[in-house]
Amino acid sequence: MPSYDFALILSRPLYEDELDPLFDRTHGAVTVSIISEPQHADRAGNASCTWAGPTLAAAIMEVVGHVEGSAPDVHVLRVEADPLLTIRDIAERVGRSLDSVRHAITGARGAAGFPSSEMSTAGHRLWRWSKVAAWYGLDDPQLVEAKPTVQAINGWLALRDVVPDVAPAAEEVTSALSLVIPHVA
Repeated sequence: MPSYDFALILSRPLYEDELDPLFDRTHGAVTVSIISEPQHADRAGNASCTWAGPTLAAAIMEVVGHVEGSAPDVHVLRVEADPLLTIRDIAERVGRSLDSVRHAITGARGAAGFPSSEMSTAGHRLWRWSKVAAWYGLDDPQLVEAKPTVQAINGWLALRDVVPDVAPAAEEVTSALSLVIPHVA
């Protein structure tokens, strides 16, 4: 079964006392943002993981269930399946040394035009995997599957928030996606 990298954007971060139920459900495979003070609960939270599943949709929906089942009033707002990577992550994925990737980023080696970093946190830059894979000329079948899957699941999450009585069950969405993704990805 393949493993998929993705992140969930949550309605709020989790409190420390909500971590144990999530850990128990996911065996520690999901990393979440946490808070200790209620005044920070108005911020969006996030959960990220590498999760095995028969399809990306099945993996995402399983983790959505675990996260929402672990903490009261936490809802998944959207999903992202095109991860942000550090230089070390890039080196591992493309099978190159850290120095080789650094030289590519600075333009000292290889083709020009390495993708710009998407963001910088604590002095570390992060790059979008789809852009890096394209620059290296790599075909990642999970990225091909990710675009329509994420678009469909984000639509379902939005529908669920706006008119929950009309939104289909997660299993119905996963089943429908398993039928169509092979034809559109």
